[in-house]
Amino acid sequence: MPHSALPFAASVSDSRQGSILNKLLLPLASLLSGVSLLVVGTGLLFSAIGAQAGSAKFSGLVTGLVMSAYFAGFVYGTYSCPAIIRKVGHIRAFAAMASIASALPLLHALWLNAWFWAGLRFTSGVCIVGLYIVVESWLNVVATSEQRGKVFAAYMAVSGVSLALGQWLILVGDRFGFTPFALVSILFSFALLPLTLTPVEEPQPSEAPRLGLLKLFAISPIGVITALGSGLLNGALLSLGHVFGQGVGFSETGIATFMAATILGGAVLQWPVGHLSDRRDRRWVLFWVCAIGAVVAGAGFYLAREYESWLIVLGALYGGLVFTIYGLCVAHVNDLIDPDRVLEVTGGLLLLYGIGATLGPTLGGSLMDLLGPESLMLYFAGILAALSLTVWYFAGKVAHGFGASSQKSNYVLMGSGSQAVLQMDPRREQNTRPSSVAQGPGSSAELP
Repeated sequence: MPHSALPFAASVSDSRQGSILNKLLLPLASLLSGVSLLVVGTGLLFSAIGAQAGSAKFSGLVTGLVMSAYFAGFVYGTYSCPAIIRKVGHIRAFAAMASIASALPLLHALWLNAWFWAGLRFTSGVCIVGLYIVVESWLNVVATSEQRGKVFAAYMAVSGVSLALGQWLILVGDRFGFTPFALVSILFSFALLPLTLTPVEEPQPSEAPRLGLLKLFAISPIGVITALGSGLLNGALLSLGHVFGQGVGFSETGIATFMAATILGGAVLQWPVGHLSDRRDRRWVLFWVCAIGAVVAGAGFYLAREYESWLIVLGALYGGLVFTIYGLCVAHVNDLIDPDRVLEVTGGLLLLYGIGATLGPTLGGSLMDLLGPESLMLYFAGILAALSLTVWYFAGKVAHGFGASSQKSNYVLMGSGSQAVLQMDPRREQNTRPSSVAQGPGSSAELP
């Protein structure tokens, strides 16, 4: 190659790198920083409401109902928010819902009333899922088919770490006063800055395809039951974990550390458990995760009041097991279907997860009223034992775990966002027809 061509080649390379930086990294950084602040605020709000509900002597049932209202709003918003977005556009819808979400935490501090709080939590759930839909739709615009898996993983990692950080922020200021609610409002307000200033073009409105739950049960009873069970477990943990810590006499730092360790444990063990399930029969990996999780939760019941440090260790192990259940469930169901149905099937499982998360805090809170705060661990153990028996029963009825796809799906870290994030699931790209890729993010025309 002539020497005179080298500067030109270098300039082309620099130009390409700059183009990648402008088209992917900078928009992705702005979106993920906004998501991070949003999730930190959401985690802190769970802790603040749990702390103040405990200090106000709310019963476990009442606290559970208040917390359940958030997940009920989340499920309702999954269906109502897309219609609003299609009507007024992503940017206007985002601004309206963000404004409401930022004001709601302050209203909690004005009047300590369970039913008022439940209404606020329901409205918060609707607004937060609306914000997720907009952000995840923007992420879909940023991510090309080749980059979708990496963007999806980055989004899930940021969400998990941010949720854990939110638990520790309860230690700032007076956790029983105005401070935590003000911090949540500030975090939500600051989250608007990188999101409203993002250079990413406004996504095209799309409607996620839906699959009837009875049809989904016919495809995979294990998938339906474990998705519901995962919501029952995780909804109760996020909603009542702080109440549990207060009830068994943890220090403020101990409560925050227990919750953060449980969430981070889920992030650490995702890959090894998922990798194991890719190499073994996924159903039996799911069985052992549930069975061992039940033993860990049962041990936590006996250690709750006396051994704070040991319970934190058990919490990390418990989270490492239980937060993999939903991902294992989704991967198992995707083993049984054609790859071009990933979006609708995973959307159905996400709905079941949301229903479980709505019921979980109320059921767990009721048991805490009957048997004491440490019985939250018994609730976890009971749900996990029931799930393990269910998986064992249905796994024994079918000789194999593969279906029409005749190819095992990869395990992918899954979270509880909106259906918009499912567009980034890298399994969507496995064996799909070229036309389904060419239609771009947000299209559902290739689905039956």
